[in-house]
Amino acid sequence: MNNESILLAQKVASILKKKKFESLQVLDVHNITSLADIFVIVVGNNTKQTKALADDIEDALSEEGIKVIQKEGYQTANWILMDYGRVIIHVLYKEDAEFYGLDRLWQDGTTLLF
Repeated sequence: MNNESILLAQKVASILKKKKFESLQVLDVHNITSLADIFVIVVGNNTKQTKALADDIEDALSEEGIKVIQKEGYQTANWILMDYGRVIIHVLYKEDAEFYGLDRLWQDGTTLLF
């Protein structure tokens, strides 16, 4: 895992800590998948909140010149996936988070505290 991944995850966590959400988890997954170094999993209480969280992340990072590579699920806002290369952000509606259990699926990852 490189420092750029850690710095980006710290920025995302910092952006989110100023917002309302149900839960936030930052996982180092570089030893268990080649998909990314870090997964950020944030859960919102409703789809309006998940869209707002995704917008806030994208806007704040864009202001720093960091562009999302790909974003999926924004229209339904049940599970918004934001790909920033080595950092992937999952913004989930509470019911979908419980159903899919990403925290359980990636439990072998190391929780990062910022």
